[in-house]
Amino acid sequence: MKSLKNRKIPFILLDADKDPVPNGLWLGTESEVLQSIGLGKGIGVSIETIDLCIERVQQILRGLDDAVFLTFGVDPGPRPGLAWLADGVLIGSAQIEKVDDTVNHIRGIASVIQHDRLRIKIGNGSPVVRNRLVNLCIAQNYEVIIVNEKRTTRGPRVRSHETAAARIAMLKGRKTTEKLPIEVTEGEIREWQRRSRKFSNGRFTISGELAKAVAVGRFTLDEAIMIQERRTE
Repeated sequence: MKSLKNRKIPFILLDADKDPVPNGLWLGTESEVLQSIGLGKGIGVSIETIDLCIERVQQILRGLDDAVFLTFGVDPGPRPGLAWLADGVLIGSAQIEKVDDTVNHIRGIASVIQHDRLRIKIGNGSPVVRNRLVNLCIAQNYEVIIVNEKRTTRGPRVRSHETAAARIAMLKGRKTTEKLPIEVTEGEIREWQRRSRKFSNGRFTISGELAKAVAVGRFTLDEAIMIQERRTE
């Protein structure tokens, strides 16, 4: 109910033991849906799948039950922006907290939107993160297109990465099928170490290994500082 309210989706609450199953769209436990096959359009929900199920609800309410092209745009960076389009229509966006979570988010959304073809367009900025995203997507056998992201960051600063991702999803680019090299420079490693000192108020400097992991998006800076703290206990 909280998730539905946050997304401004109107709903009514039914008593599973007393109220009849509605003819329209409804959410229930997976067992309730299995017991009511053919009664309305039931979507089974669990704690782990709430966000994906509500994403599915939004697609149905928009009349986008399926798509020929499902296109994702990714604005690369430590917290990537992500947007997804069904046949050219923007249907959602998000800012992902970790680079490595981006592909999982894409996989989850793709699982609730029927489509014939899926493609991922990635902006060409932030080379280290970009190359890691490209490699992760290729490892999942996704179609990957690299897009020139120049002038895609216009819009409100609070959602600038999501806005850029939406624009990236709409642009043409070049398809890539080979994994790309990931080369973190010594300067980048030192910069992340400097930031670790700043964010920990001088208590810790993360190792070069952890700084490299942060640079490629395997860890957030907070996670790297916590790991360094545990190592020094």
